[in-house]
Amino acid sequence: MAHVLFEKLVSLCKRRGFVFQSSEIYGGVGGVYDYGPLGVELKRHIREAWWTAMVQLRDDIEGLDAAILMHPRVWEASGHVEGFHDPLVDCRRCKARFRADKLLEEFAERLQKKNKTGQAEALLEQLHQKDAPLGALILHYEVPCPTCGARDWTDVRQFNLMFRTYLGPVEDSASLIYLRPETAQGIYVNFHNVKDSTRQKIPFGIAQVGKAFRNEIVARQFIFRMREFEQMEMQFFVRPGTDEEWFRYWLQERYRWHLGLGIRPERLRLHEHGPDELAHYAKAAVDIQYHFPIGWQEVEGIHNRTDFDLSRHERYSGKNLKYFDPETQEAYIPYVIETSAGLDRTFLMVLADAYDEELVEGEQRVVLRLHPKLAPIKVAVFPLVNRDGMPERAERIYRALKAHFRTFYDDKGAIGRRYRRMDEVGTPWAVTIDAQTLQDGTVTVRDRDSMRQERVSEERLIEYLRACLERWEPQRVGG
Repeated sequence: MAHVLFEKLVSLCKRRGFVFQSSEIYGGVGGVYDYGPLGVELKRHIREAWWTAMVQLRDDIEGLDAAILMHPRVWEASGHVEGFHDPLVDCRRCKARFRADKLLEEFAERLQKKNKTGQAEALLEQLHQKDAPLGALILHYEVPCPTCGARDWTDVRQFNLMFRTYLGPVEDSASLIYLRPETAQGIYVNFHNVKDSTRQKIPFGIAQVGKAFRNEIVARQFIFRMREFEQMEMQFFVRPGTDEEWFRYWLQERYRWHLGLGIRPERLRLHEHGPDELAHYAKAAVDIQYHFPIGWQEVEGIHNRTDFDLSRHERYSGKNLKYFDPETQEAYIPYVIETSAGLDRTFLMVLADAYDEELVEGEQRVVLRLHPKLAPIKVAVFPLVNRDGMPERAERIYRALKAHFRTFYDDKGAIGRRYRRMDEVGTPWAVTIDAQTLQDGTVTVRDRDSMRQERVSEERLIEYLRACLERWEPQRVGG
């Protein structure tokens, strides 16, 4: 049933202009997607909500837009050249390619569904140990190929996820450069630039939204795992010894932000990384997970990165990256608390959480119960019929609203069908101009979630919609 919902979301995204397969007319590019007219609006609103919360409303965080192309030594210092790998394994029969750890995880899920709980738990326990022997586990548990069913595997080998390119006209090792696999390193190398130009004192943060690129072995599950994606990251620099307090603070702040998007609390949870799960740079890590139709998955990670990053960049660059504290007269390398959210995953979470189906007068209604501040279109304007001066009046109201809200005009088809089209893309309010409008200057405003209608004077319409936007609360009628 969950996978049926996922398929419905994918279908809705293409049909209504949220997300398209990249280069579709040429057969598409795996793991790469384009955002359509409605998708680009929803994505922009999520990005702006993040930026407002993290930069605009705070005095202790500054914004940055670092370049995608960086000096290759950056990625040596960060450990990406040496250690940014995924375990790759191929089926010899059908040539299908898999991430070995994900292959084992999915096999454990199938064991659990077959009520082989003990075997599944034993596999997962071994899998989550540090330096787990993935090839040996595949052979021991006789894992079949999900594509053809064969059990004939290549050896597991490590595959670096960074995209390589060359800077300048000559393609040789001296001109080798990478597309960044994350946005965080651009923040670290600009630590002193931002601190000195803004006169910020620790504790303070640097925030950035930008593209990152990872050559995933298997990019699937729609926009959940892509090769080109967008991150919303903030690195908060703190005095060593205060890091655990700030870690707890940012975990709470980020969890509240997701709730503020209108996400259902029962579909969010925190997953703390155990000692064997921690990345090499992390002292502590907690994922904010959402219950997608494909199961519980991470949408944001909060990490205590200690002084790992700045220490490495100081060593590799030869530059002094210490912070001099004017109050204590001491110099130290700050610890870093990182909040790292995937914009595309947040987009998918918002859609999945908003998607609803219900029966209305014997007919199924599909509705996206998006928070109005995120909705691609805020208001739709309809003339009830295309005569008697209604289209002209509707056009005038549409132009007035368009200066304040993203507004859509539609005069095609029965009014009920027009409502349904707007419900399906999450438009919170529809304004209908009818015969009474021509008599007394009032219009009908229909609420997307409750479908209640209210007469509002044309002069008060903008004020009324702004008030609705501010006081909106989620309403969950369907499942």
